[in-house]
Amino acid sequence: MAWENQTFNFDFILLGIFNHSSTHIFLFSLVLGIFTFAIMGNTVMILLIYLDNQLHTPMYFLLSQLSLMDLMLICTTVPKMAFIYLSGRKCISLAGCGTQIFLYVSLLGAECFLLAVMAYDRYVAICHPLRYSILMNQKICHLMVLSSWIVGSLDGIIVVAVALSFPYCGAREIPHFFCDVPALLTLSCTNTLLFERLMFICCVIMLLFPVTVIIASYLRVIVAVIQMGSGEGRQRAFATCSSHLMVVGMYYGAAMFIYMRPVSDRSPTQDKMVSAFYTILTPMLNPLIYSLRNKEVARGLKKVLGRGSL
Repeated sequence: MAWENQTFNFDFILLGIFNHSSTHIFLFSLVLGIFTFAIMGNTVMILLIYLDNQLHTPMYFLLSQLSLMDLMLICTTVPKMAFIYLSGRKCISLAGCGTQIFLYVSLLGAECFLLAVMAYDRYVAICHPLRYSILMNQKICHLMVLSSWIVGSLDGIIVVAVALSFPYCGAREIPHFFCDVPALLTLSCTNTLLFERLMFICCVIMLLFPVTVIIASYLRVIVAVIQMGSGEGRQRAFATCSSHLMVVGMYYGAAMFIYMRPVSDRSPTQDKMVSAFYTILTPMLNPLIYSLRNKEVARGLKKVLGRGSL
């Protein structure tokens, strides 16, 4: 009977997040503005770090990777959402849905581990400054970043392979603005409890392990900063670390809310709002919070702009 009720039209329907009321038209325009700003901010960061030799350090290389991940993440969801809203064509193919899931899960996983690497970088820089060039040399830095991309991609491959192996029935209407796995599972004809448990275990590894590294790193950093004799050095260290902790709090808090709850406890409206926060708003905030307010970045931007005007 399950196979009789299952449709073989491999298209899903994304219900989206906006309707055509005046309020939602304003919110949609706001999202497009945030998307444009996020694209510009993250692109500027990547180019600036590439062009300015004085920014060729592990910390700024890691920042450029964060900007690249944010750039790819927001481009995974917003263009399709905008196309659906403007055209009214809400269908997404099975291949398109699988591509969204793979990119989305891979980038989230890679960013989780990258944020842990960034915390370790600040720990070494503040607690072991004399050994920084050894503990965070170019080879080690590139290896840790590559590992973040690989672990994220493996997570994406596993999740998309299992998620698309289930049969999906009925109207195939996904109550979301992109193909998010928890929303997709509600359409399955079969019991997905085992997969939900697998996802929970993956979330423990991909979220809680990096969070543990981040907390341990910053506890050591806080102790070291308190013991600093220089008030200026203490202020600079706290400014750098507070920016990172702000990004970590926004990112991990939203991700845990979405992926570490059972499907039965989910509200489509809540999931869409929280997903919009960390897939649309966070990529825009990261360049502001973490990079563009940095004095060295501002100096580098003036230098590059001055070189361009000449």
